[in-house]
Amino acid sequence: MLEHLINIIVPNIAHFLELIGVFIILYSAIKAFIKYGLLRFDFGDERIKIELSQALAMALEFKLGAEILKTLIIRTIDELIILASIVILRAALTFIIHWEIETSKRGSHSNETKITENKE
Repeated sequence: MLEHLINIIVPNIAHFLELIGVFIILYSAIKAFIKYGLLRFDFGDERIKIELSQALAMALEFKLGAEILKTLIIRTIDELIILASIVILRAALTFIIHWEIETSKRGSHSNETKITENKE
């Protein structure tokens, strides 16, 4: 009885979490594109890149949560291998994006410091 309930509810929750991740990606990509358009596609503004990276990281967190929920309904070793591969790839992507965000933040902070020093 409980197993049947889990097999019905968990996939729906996982799909909902994945859908949230897709909407976050779509919204942030459109927002970044509009901001770059307003700047006439001057890619020198690191803030837009950081905002987009943060949104992508958040979307990956939702999608990773969905994958974790899917572990409740695994039936075969093949499904486990596929799911583990997806989780590893998404976790690696999240790590890389967080690393890029930190690198960009440090780079934009040092650029702001240089600009302030040059003005003085």
